[in-house]
Amino acid sequence: MAHKTFISYKYSEAQDLRDRIIKSLGDDVTYYQGETSDSPDLTDTSTENIKKNLKDMMYDTSVTIVIISPNMKESKWIDWEIEYCLKNITRKNRTSHINGVVGVIMKVDGSYDWLVNNSTNCHETSVLTYNMDKIFEIISENKFNSNPKQWHCDKCQTYDYWNGGYITFAKEDDFLNDIDKYIENAYDKSENDASGYDIYLP
Repeated sequence: MAHKTFISYKYSEAQDLRDRIIKSLGDDVTYYQGETSDSPDLTDTSTENIKKNLKDMMYDTSVTIVIISPNMKESKWIDWEIEYCLKNITRKNRTSHINGVVGVIMKVDGSYDWLVNNSTNCHETSVLTYNMDKIFEIISENKFNSNPKQWHCDKCQTYDYWNGGYITFAKEDDFLNDIDKYIENAYDKSENDASGYDIYLP
């Protein structure tokens, strides 16, 4: 099933990945509500005007794809966009529900090492950890926030990959190869207004 999506990203370093994500949506791209190369340039407009345009694009969406890139914290808008999509917003007597969110980790120089660390758990199974200082707090605080905790392993307390947090992370290659699965996972979490997760908002 197609879902209306919005992509949050830092334009100067992630526009190519944004374009590849849009292309990978295939026929579902008709439901994409975010910025494209044909969108008007808002660079020189006021903050309030930019926020209004972003709200108009995001309001009717149900899934937000946030591109996690090395300099994303320099963006003026990503953390605000995520905060907006994690709230129930009422406009014209109609309330939009919280969006599902998936974080797509950008590959840099052929590697994800700038963010992703590989280690092993108590079963000698590979697990991933992340350099959370590289990303916005609103992302890191909603990454491992299941309540009750959804563990992959109770003993070593490694989180379930898909449902251990409200925001699931995906390496760009994995996401582009199975985009529907990641979007459905994000959407399913939003269907119950994030029941089972302690949503962090600043």
